[in-house]
Amino acid sequence: MVGSRVQLTKAGREYKACCPFHSEKTASFWVSPEKQFYHCFGCGAHGTALRFLMEYDHMSFPEAIEDLAGRLGLTVPHEGGGGGPDPQNAPLYELMGRVTQFYAQTLAATARAGQYVAQRGLTAETMQRFALGYAPDAWDAVLSRFGARETDRRALAATGLIIERSGGRGEGHYDRFRDRIMFPIRDSRGRTIAFGGRVLDRGEPKYLNSPETALFHKGHELYGLYESRLAGGTLKRLVVVEGYMDVVRLHQAGITYAVATLGTSTTPDHLKRIFRLVREVVFAFDGDRAGRGAAWRALQHALPEAREGREIRFLFLPEGHDPDSLVGAEGRAAFEQRLDGALPLSEYLVRELSAEVDIAHADGRARLAEAARPLIGKVPAGVYRELLIARMAEVVGLPAERLEALWQDGMALPPPAAARAPLRPQHSAGRGSLVRQALARLVRFPGIAGTITDAERAELQNCTEAGAELLRGLLDDLRARPLQIAAQVIERWRDRPGGEHLGRLLEREAVLDDEAAAAVELQAALGKLVDLGVDQRLRALETQSRSRSLSEQELKEFQMLTSRKAIRNGKPVRR
Repeated sequence: MVGSRVQLTKAGREYKACCPFHSEKTASFWVSPEKQFYHCFGCGAHGTALRFLMEYDHMSFPEAIEDLAGRLGLTVPHEGGGGGPDPQNAPLYELMGRVTQFYAQTLAATARAGQYVAQRGLTAETMQRFALGYAPDAWDAVLSRFGARETDRRALAATGLIIERSGGRGEGHYDRFRDRIMFPIRDSRGRTIAFGGRVLDRGEPKYLNSPETALFHKGHELYGLYESRLAGGTLKRLVVVEGYMDVVRLHQAGITYAVATLGTSTTPDHLKRIFRLVREVVFAFDGDRAGRGAAWRALQHALPEAREGREIRFLFLPEGHDPDSLVGAEGRAAFEQRLDGALPLSEYLVRELSAEVDIAHADGRARLAEAARPLIGKVPAGVYRELLIARMAEVVGLPAERLEALWQDGMALPPPAAARAPLRPQHSAGRGSLVRQALARLVRFPGIAGTITDAERAELQNCTEAGAELLRGLLDDLRARPLQIAAQVIERWRDRPGGEHLGRLLEREAVLDDEAAAAVELQAALGKLVDLGVDQRLRALETQSRSRSLSEQELKEFQMLTSRKAIRNGKPVRR
C-alpha cells in the first residue's frame, strides 16, 4: 500500500525511500513488510498502514479503515450490526467509473470542448489529474452507451445520470448532462460519486450538479478534497471557494489545498470534515452580493466550530474577479499573500454587524450588541468565546463581564441544533397570499434571502401580484446586504416605502420558528409566484395574438416562456 504512493527501493528484507513527510536527499524512510511498519530516521515519522493513510492521504481513522478493508475485499462491521457501505452500491461505483472514462474520452475527441478548456487555461496534466470530461450534445449519449438493459437503466437513474420522461410524452429516459464540461466529484478513496457540469456557452443553469443519491450527499462532500489529499506534503489549511473551475485553476497554480462546496452553502458537516484534517480554513468568495451572502452564511455555520487552536478567516476578492481569474492574473505568490491577510472571523463579524448601525451613538451600539448576542451564543464555551465577547465589548463600549451578564439576563439563547425540531415542511395559521407568505418569512429569517439564486430572482420579474414590487425590493436588498435578525430588517426599512407594512406583518403573521423550514417555504412560494407570472404573461400574449400578429420579439418571448413552463413542470424540451 505504501509502495503505491512512494517510490520504494528494495534493501534486503526491507524497502527504503526518501521520506514523503519531510524534504531530504538521502533515503531515510524504511518500510518493513514483515513487521507491517514504517519508520523515518530523519523526522521520526512512523506507524502502521493505517497511520500512513491518515498522515499521507489526510484520512480520518474511519476512512482509513474503510480504505484498507476495501483493498482486501473485506466489509467493516459498524455499530448496531450494520455491515458498512451497502454492497449493492459496488456496481454503481463501477458504473460511475466507466462513465467518467467515457466523458474524458469524449473531451479528447471533441474539438469544441477542447478549445473551451484550452481557452480557460487548463493544461493536459490538470485535466488528467481532475479527470475532466465532456458530456456530448445529445439526449441519449450515456443512455444508449450504458443503458442497453432495464437493470442498466435502473442503475443510471439511481446515480442521477438519466432522468425519467414525464408529462404525457411516453415512457423512457434522457441524459441529465448534455453539452457540458464534466467535473467528477470523488470520495476519499477516489471513486466518482457524482458530477458537476458546466455549460460551454450561455445557458441555464450555468452549473448543473448530480442529485442526492445513495453515493452522493452534497452537504457532506467537498470538490477537490481528494485531489488536495493526493497533492503530497502536510496539509495545513484549506481554502474554500465557490466553483469547480476555481478549484481546478488554483490547484494548477500550485495552491493545491483548494476545495469547493457542491451547489450549496457551507454546512456544519463540511466544517466538521475540514477541521478533522486541518486547523485553518479560509473562505475566499467573490466581492459581489452573492459572494458576500455566501460568506455570511459560512460564518454562521462556522461559529459552532470556532474554538482555540482553529483559524477561520474570510477573503473577499476584488470586484470583477473570482479565484480562477485572479490567480491567472497575479499568480500563486500574490494570491497566497491575499490568503495570509484574510480577515479573521472575529473581525469579519464585527465589521458586518457594525455596518448596519451607527456605533457613534448609544442606541446604535445597543442594537449592535443585540444583533451579536445570538451569533456569539453559538460559539462553544472556552477561550475563543471569551476573546470574541471581549472584542465585541470593546466596540460596544462596555466591560466584557458586563456585556456577557446583560446577555445572560436577556432573551434566552437559541437552543442547540440537536434540540431543534427536525427539518420538514411546516404549516402556519393565517398564511395569506403567496407574496405575504414570502415577505413574512424573509422578515422573520432575513438570512434565507441568500438561498435564492440570480436566476430565481430574475424569474420573479413577470410577477404582477399585489406586493410583488415590495417583495422584489426586499429580496434584492437582503441579498446585496445580508441581515440576520428581524429587528435589523425593520430598522433598515423604517423610512422606506413598505417599511410600515413589514413591521405590521411581523406583528400579525403567524410564521415558522425554524429557519431551515422557512427557507423551504420561501422557495415554494417564490416558485408558485414565478408560475403565476409566466401564466399571466402567456395569457396576455395569447390575447394580443387574437387582435394582431405578434412581433418577432414577442414570439421569441412566447416560445421562451412556454419552454420555461414545460421545464418547471418536469417536461423535457426537445430541440
